[in-house]
Amino acid sequence: MLNKDRLFPTEPKTRDLARALYNEISTLPIVSPHGHTDPRWYAENEPFPDPAKLFVVPDHYVFRMLCSQGVKLTDLGVPRVDGGETETDSRKIWRLFAENFYLLRGTPSRGWLEHSFEHVFGLTKRFGPETADEFYDHIDECLQKPEFRPRALFERFNIEVIATTESPLDDLKWHAMIKDSGWTGGKVVTAYRPDPVVDPDFEGFAENIEKFGELTGLDTTNYDNYLEAHRVRRAFFKKFGATSTDHGHPTARTEDLPKAEAAALFAKALKGECTAEEADAFRGHMLTEMARMSVDDGLVLQIHPGSTRNHSAEVMARHGRDKGFDIPSQTNYVEALRPLLNAVGMEPDLTIVLFTLDETAYSRELAPLAGVYPALRLGPAWWFHDSPEGMRRYREMVTETAGFYNTVGFNDDTRAFCSIPARHDVARRVDCAFLATLVATGRLDEDEAPEVARDLTYNLVKRAYRL
Repeated sequence: MLNKDRLFPTEPKTRDLARALYNEISTLPIVSPHGHTDPRWYAENEPFPDPAKLFVVPDHYVFRMLCSQGVKLTDLGVPRVDGGETETDSRKIWRLFAENFYLLRGTPSRGWLEHSFEHVFGLTKRFGPETADEFYDHIDECLQKPEFRPRALFERFNIEVIATTESPLDDLKWHAMIKDSGWTGGKVVTAYRPDPVVDPDFEGFAENIEKFGELTGLDTTNYDNYLEAHRVRRAFFKKFGATSTDHGHPTARTEDLPKAEAAALFAKALKGECTAEEADAFRGHMLTEMARMSVDDGLVLQIHPGSTRNHSAEVMARHGRDKGFDIPSQTNYVEALRPLLNAVGMEPDLTIVLFTLDETAYSRELAPLAGVYPALRLGPAWWFHDSPEGMRRYREMVTETAGFYNTVGFNDDTRAFCSIPARHDVARRVDCAFLATLVATGRLDEDEAPEVARDLTYNLVKRAYRL
């Protein structure tokens, strides 16, 4: 069984204080303002297929580690883009997963999985080859029951609101179905992710722009109409609860180009003639345009830069995007964000949430920027740093300069539905441990710590994302 004091300090008095803080906030509702769960789950409310398809096949945190040790993605059932042969026997996939579960020792993935096994399915034995079939049979039996369907789990997890992420080309039919279903047990909203129609390097960019025009009734090959199409689609997304946009650019570069120059780059992008420099400049300019639109319509703008995505050409060709081969890269923020911040950084009603995969930027660049510009807030430790040590380092590096109130709480950013309570629990424990340490070292009054713990867990995320 999981240690009840996991992630708390080892010094007894500080551990007692961390435990007391955690007990006050552990049952607060989960607010998940950005993630990648499938809205179809909540719309149709059908049972999850089986344990392998719930825990292994869709989770790149899991299969990337196994891949690193020579396990083939096809043997783990990861689909191929050409419809080619992959393993379809879920029990066989599960046994292979169990045989290699030891590879996750010391990783956050093991903690999330064990939390899910125990708290969602009531399994307290150690998972491995000897218990693989027992776990499979028990989880599979549970998944057939009404109380393990997506909406029932949503309510059981105490999720107040969750945001999914959709392309501007998505018709949002699953969100429409949720909205019309009469379900009152949870709130599911969308978020606007315009990468397919702002990134000239995105596959099928010209075709995406054509579809963009069909959806909006505008000639989107014209630059002015193209910008108007974004406004139209953003308004459409707001009808389904969107409070944010999300931008997954390779860099944090922003530009504020003259209109004629931006229009010329757009025309080259449509023809597939942009150089790498020109494509990056256009992406950067569109971040500034998106920020201006956010001033008008109130959507929070999230920037998730610094990932060299789909690093393996072979895996990209065989399995497509988001298959574990996204690698962090060094990111500059001070100069990269200056054009955007000069344009809108002093707007008090604008919220721009900055994330990073480059931890060296926290104390050197991000915290000082967020500590002065009214529009900026710091997103939590993300992706490769979504871990106990990553969260602890984040608090240590940003708090002295940006404080607590220029941050936005926790963000699980996951596709793995059953891991959501586990991830939020880790964040709450790490934050309480950090606050207890501040109290123990005389940097925070003991009576202030519970208020800060509640803010970090619940209030800041509600406020920042206008939920």
